[in-house]
Amino acid sequence: MSFIRADAALRGIGRMARTAELQRRGVSTRELSRAVRDGEVLRPRQGVYALPDTPPRMQHAASRGGTIACAEAAAAWGLWVLELPSRHHIWMGTAGTPRSACPECVVHWDAGHVILGQPPPVANVLLQMATCCGEDAFFAALESALRHALLSPAGTRWLQRHLPVSLRWLVSFARADADSGLESLIRLRLHRIGITVRSQVSVNGVGEVDFVIGTRLIIEADGRANHERERERQKDLRRDAIAAAAGFTTLRFAYSLIVNEWPLVQSAIVSMIHRKAHLAESDPGHKTERM
Repeated sequence: MSFIRADAALRGIGRMARTAELQRRGVSTRELSRAVRDGEVLRPRQGVYALPDTPPRMQHAASRGGTIACAEAAAAWGLWVLELPSRHHIWMGTAGTPRSACPECVVHWDAGHVILGQPPPVANVLLQMATCCGEDAFFAALESALRHALLSPAGTRWLQRHLPVSLRWLVSFARADADSGLESLIRLRLHRIGITVRSQVSVNGVGEVDFVIGTRLIIEADGRANHERERERQKDLRRDAIAAAAGFTTLRFAYSLIVNEWPLVQSAIVSMIHRKAHLAESDPGHKTERM
């Protein structure tokens, strides 16, 4: 058998690997010992090997016999995550034992088979978020998974069966057209207070807007970074001016307002609805006050 370097074999696998898997690829026990000794390869757990650039959270989870879980795993999948936890979350699947769990971690035991160096399936990740992170974070991640086609119909059914009964309606309410988690948060939070929105609406002369309430109130969620926001500011102002000329009112909210000051955002939207800003004069329900 030809000589195969341990680090080269790991790069070919693209993740962590166990001794047996590396040996099947031609890596000898002597080469594994040398690679660990020279710092070319890490050994987070007996019989488990990883490259030095493996994320520390993944190494930590592997050292306990599991893999990353919950919001950490959602981020690894590229889902929209409201906040990363301060504590490590580890998924042990059905093969882990309490002895191997991490006492200072949050450990998830939902059913499934852990694959070394890979996050859990998206359906498992969402179930973990539902039990740990609350409705809002779960829903934003759920719509992100649907947007990126990472949750199959079978996975959706599995998730709905395993969710607490009180949360199952969120799966039915979720859509696949939310551009960001901010839009998911807005739609969910307004739904809770009885306000219905239309999403991804095309407005003549303006283009596609995030939401329209009624026929005339536009809601935009701006989740861009500061430098991008400054570069696009003139374009946004021009869009808002065109919308105003067409009889629309636009409320535009930045990330920090939506995430950290939602009561203020809600108050602004509700106030505009009370003032009938969402209705055209010809719409049923609009009443013009006499001066």
